[in-house]
Amino acid sequence: MSANGTEAGIVTCAGQTLCPGHATGVLLVLSEPLSFWGGTDRRTGLIIDAHHPEHGTSVAGRVLLMDASRGSSSSSSVLAEQIRAGVGPAAILLTARDAIVSLGALAAAELYGTHVPVVLLDAHEAIRLRCCDGTTATVSDGVDGRAGVVLSERNRPGSRAGQGAS
Repeated sequence: MSANGTEAGIVTCAGQTLCPGHATGVLLVLSEPLSFWGGTDRRTGLIIDAHHPEHGTSVAGRVLLMDASRGSSSSSSVLAEQIRAGVGPAAILLTARDAIVSLGALAAAELYGTHVPVVLLDAHEAIRLRCCDGTTATVSDGVDGRAGVVLSERNRPGSRAGQGAS
């Protein structure tokens, strides 16, 4: 493995597990914090905040990368309900601890048996992922509270891996 965490077309990052789980989805890098209460449609998972840069984008089944959430403590109940309904994120990657997001994921796990991993990344790891929007990401909790994020090179925007010769 190289010093930048790549091996055979794979990018890997490590973080701290805030909520356990395992998920795979397409990475969605949010350029601003998001409120699940009023910022997303609880029935569809679409970002409905008209002022959010990713307005109109669906969080359903995606691996979200954002610094933290924004807004009301009611976001935890909206997130839990989106997870229950199958329109919530597959996993959430944060750069700051966020009790509201963690509570929503923990409530969904406890009430509905659906586990959405929430992982705290340090700033360096988050910077490495920000250029990988649209890449398939797998998030897993590990031993001792550590979590792993693996991005497949063949699905990275601009990657030639997995493409036929021109």
